[in-house]
Amino acid sequence: MKKFTVVPLMFLLGGCYGVGSQRLDHDQLDYSQALIGSSKQQTLLNVVRLRYADTPGFLDTTQLISGYQLQRNISIGVGSDSTPVRPAGAIGAQIQESPTFTFQPVTGDAYAQSFLRPLPPGSLLPLAMGGLPIDILFRLSVQSVNLINNAGAIGGDVGRGSPEFFELIYDLRRLQIAGLLGIQLEHSEEIPGKTPAFDRVFLTVSSTTDPLLADVVKSTRRFFEMGPKDERVEVIYGAGRPQHGQIRLLTRTMLGVLGQIAYQIDVPQEDIDSGRTLPKIILIGRNTKPTVFVHVSNERPRLSFVSIKYNNRFYYISDTDFPSKLGFTMLQILMELSKTTKNPGAVLTIPVNG
Repeated sequence: MKKFTVVPLMFLLGGCYGVGSQRLDHDQLDYSQALIGSSKQQTLLNVVRLRYADTPGFLDTTQLISGYQLQRNISIGVGSDSTPVRPAGAIGAQIQESPTFTFQPVTGDAYAQSFLRPLPPGSLLPLAMGGLPIDILFRLSVQSVNLINNAGAIGGDVGRGSPEFFELIYDLRRLQIAGLLGIQLEHSEEIPGKTPAFDRVFLTVSSTTDPLLADVVKSTRRFFEMGPKDERVEVIYGAGRPQHGQIRLLTRTMLGVLGQIAYQIDVPQEDIDSGRTLPKIILIGRNTKPTVFVHVSNERPRLSFVSIKYNNRFYYISDTDFPSKLGFTMLQILMELSKTTKNPGAVLTIPVNG
């Protein structure tokens, strides 16, 4: 009998000692998916809020602690007052999980730096070097290139943008796919003993023998007022007419990016007639489809990439709409790029007891 009672006990105790390592992979993946999912929902909710002139709010998850408490007990006794004498015992184990989440509202200086500061070209353009489509990148984050404008965050006919802007980014995308478009970062000056920041940004347009692409290269260089043999031009932040050898790039703030997407949402006509919101942006030019197509429904969507509920309606991005998913993912990347390391001060810690 001893052999059959001791072996299960050893298996039970041996399994308990592996709780920490066995939970690592499972918890890391689950919490990562939960954080990404909540971030997507917060972004979409703020886009919809701006559509209805509602106040956006941002809450960052700064810390996540998942603790486990393992309790084991074993008791063995012998009753001496019984006939015959019979041993008695009990084995028990309990695992308790106690996750704690720490949030920080984005306010004050951190809010201004993250959402009211224009995205710097030196941080924005290198994203195209990583393979992100430059046309979508410009549609989201650039308000104007030299003297031509992107669509603005205003409803109706105002802020539709210039057709030339959409022609330009279409050509830039063709050059990017062909490997003829590049970004170069340089130091403005050398500082002894220190590594200076890359504060100069250059856009390169390479030559090609392909007759179709050669025309695109020629028209792009002509737009940037580059010489026939010039292959690069410096990108300067700002609006207006550039100097020779420069491009004036007026970038948006993150609130401007969110607002531009917000006013492309095709909301119910009754909300426009009642004055709750303005008509959507009417895009003109080569591409009139919204960068991110947000659907509106009175019923919960069955298949969505991200969805939220606002004022008894569901707003969502379809999981089968790849261009919209790509645009929204790039929006999330820009959100992370704009974040500051400044501590906003207020901290909210929520312990969760299961």
